[in-house]
Amino acid sequence: MPVRIPKARSTEIATFGLAGVAGFAPFYFMLPGAEERLASQTARWAPRWERNISYFAPPAQRIAQRVEPRLERTVKKIDDKLPLEKMALNVDRRIKYGIDRFSTKQE
Repeated sequence: MPVRIPKARSTEIATFGLAGVAGFAPFYFMLPGAEERLASQTARWAPRWERNISYFAPPAQRIAQRVEPRLERTVKKIDDKLPLEKMALNVDRRIKYGIDRFSTKQE
């Protein structure tokens, strides 16, 4: 019986498209003249972006100020519960032990 693959949804298509753009962006910037093209597009679109950002910035700032105290308390709770310092010291100790072990074998 053949395997049936469901039709891709619009969110999946958008996700794969965005991943493709992000994956190939470094190659695009390696092409000659990429900086000039990017500079011309930035000069064209920057004023429009700045107008739009000024529309969204004050509400976003108010939301951030309202959420910040609760988020800070939550992060502090999580930080107190996790033994991060102990884990970091153990990792550091294991790395040093591994380096010492391999450096003594080569001598």
